[in-house]
Amino acid sequence: MTESSGTNLFKRILRRIVGKPAVTPSAYWNAKYETEAFIYTKTANRFIVEFCEPLTPGAAIDLAGGEGRNTVWLAEHGWNVENVDISPVGLQKCTQFAAERGVTERVRVLCASGADFKSNLAPADLGIVPYLQVDYALLAQSLKNLVSQLKPGGTLVGVWHARENLGVGFGGPQDPAVLPSVESMTQICAALPLQVEVCELRDGQVQTKDGLKPSITLVLKATVR
Repeated sequence: MTESSGTNLFKRILRRIVGKPAVTPSAYWNAKYETEAFIYTKTANRFIVEFCEPLTPGAAIDLAGGEGRNTVWLAEHGWNVENVDISPVGLQKCTQFAAERGVTERVRVLCASGADFKSNLAPADLGIVPYLQVDYALLAQSLKNLVSQLKPGGTLVGVWHARENLGVGFGGPQDPAVLPSVESMTQICAALPLQVEVCELRDGQVQTKDGLKPSITLVLKATVR
């Protein structure tokens, strides 16, 4: 065996042992959003609409806003919004969508993680968290960071695929570690300066290109103390 063939054999064995390189969350979402279609459609989440429509417009942070369906909806209703997301591809689509809807001047984007982002609109009047499906520690840190950038009296609204969605609801992650429950969300909120108004399960509907699909959804609405 030559030195070259021996080296190649070693590399093949190493690849089998180690496996493929881990895909980063940013790369995962970039690949998912790398299509002309809007993966989650251009229609705002119905719970975001329900909880935010009665509010007086001001400054808002859309954490994990992705392609911008909720960002643009808020902007169309008079809010100045910053979409914070880890996917440059998703944020580019958000910017294009805002231009399409004529609200470019009210939309900005920030490529950063939930745990350590610094919003250009802080302190904001509203923070929304649509489907930030991450493990408990990262979710707790992300919500803590978001709440710290909201004004006293500001509003926090969150929507998640719930733990109960496993096996019975449509879509969403199948890993229970990234599916919050009412109990785990209550625990997170108890450590933050929040007055929780709503933290409950709802019969949700996931917006897809093929229409609405049933889902068990955890919704949160709270006021910053």
